[in-house]
Amino acid sequence: MNFIIRWIVTAIAVAAAVWIVPGIDIIGADASWVGIALFALILSLVNMSIKPILQVLSLPVTVLTLGIFYLVVNTLLLYIAAWLANGLFGAGFYIASFGSAFVASIVISIVSALVNGLVGNDA
Repeated sequence: MNFIIRWIVTAIAVAAAVWIVPGIDIIGADASWVGIALFALILSLVNMSIKPILQVLSLPVTVLTLGIFYLVVNTLLLYIAAWLANGLFGAGFYIASFGSAFVASIVISIVSALVNGLVGNDA
């Protein structure tokens, strides 16, 4: 049940990023919600599996930059999820530039934190 809530929260955050950030679009799906749900599923799986490893590996740089490098890790995970979704399913994110991905990762982080706070999920 916790994964389904995490997936829904991520889908809401991805939808907000697509709506707010220029240079981020959903591609390949007939209905945009299908592409958002599919990409949110891939992003949730990447966040559960690869994110802890990258956080440990980037810990020295994150400490030196007082946590700012954590945003770069989130951006890298966004690129990985977009690459997987586009390669495996032909549907997902189109990222125009690193700046777009960076702003989208910030938007996704903020919206996820807000929605998790509303839902009461501590993920």
